[in-house]
Amino acid sequence: MSQFDRDRNMLRLEHAFIEELRGQVLEEAAEAPTDPDGFVAWFENLKASGPGQHDRLFPWLAERAGRDELRWFLSQEAAGEAGFDDLVALTQVKLPPHAKLELARNYWDEMGRGNAKGMHGPMLGQLVDILQLDTQIEHTVWESLALANAMTAMASSRHYAWHSVGALGVIELTAPDRSAHTAMGLRRIGLSGSERRYFDLHAVLDIKHSRDWNEEAIRPLVAEDPRRAKAMAEGALIRLHCGARCFDRYRAHFGLE
Repeated sequence: MSQFDRDRNMLRLEHAFIEELRGQVLEEAAEAPTDPDGFVAWFENLKASGPGQHDRLFPWLAERAGRDELRWFLSQEAAGEAGFDDLVALTQVKLPPHAKLELARNYWDEMGRGNAKGMHGPMLGQLVDILQLDTQIEHTVWESLALANAMTAMASSRHYAWHSVGALGVIELTAPDRSAHTAMGLRRIGLSGSERRYFDLHAVLDIKHSRDWNEEAIRPLVAEDPRRAKAMAEGALIRLHCGARCFDRYRAHFGLE
């Protein structure tokens, strides 16, 4: 089989994968308003009521998990990390100028504003090295891999560009609480501020990122074309449901059911 045929088959599988995930959230996403104010309010409410939010896994990680348990959890998370900076870069292609500028500002923060020591990706890589995490695909649960594949598929296909905007936006919206709990667990097992910097940073910075993403990207995109609201709602819910499946699997692994 030629490389062309392999790539074509993979794209067909990827498209079918996302369409299956879409089918699971269509009714839920249809409830989202399509006016800018209503949609932003619905979107922001996902932080309180969305799938996987306030999962009891994270207080347990913060207060009780041992070093090896935190290492296993972080191995799954790091292996399933698709690279937020790269996902933003792929998503911003040909977006309208106002939203494109907001994604550019977000990307610049992810890249440490030009300072290699401030780049977010290498911060996570440093933690992988410090804790000697096992990020091999063969040792990663399928739920984590499915999450990474869903995010990559939405960002890399123009057909799902608005889905990707919603999915990335909901990460910024919901990550701070989880990051704060993870940072607490790392502090409890003795990691220094510099060693847990990735999670300490996202517990704070993503609050601003979320506010700016909602106001400078999502709101103007919906104002320009209300049909985009449904796609962004689907993307956000796909991301949240994939995350919730991960949390369920992690709790099962730790015997927290």
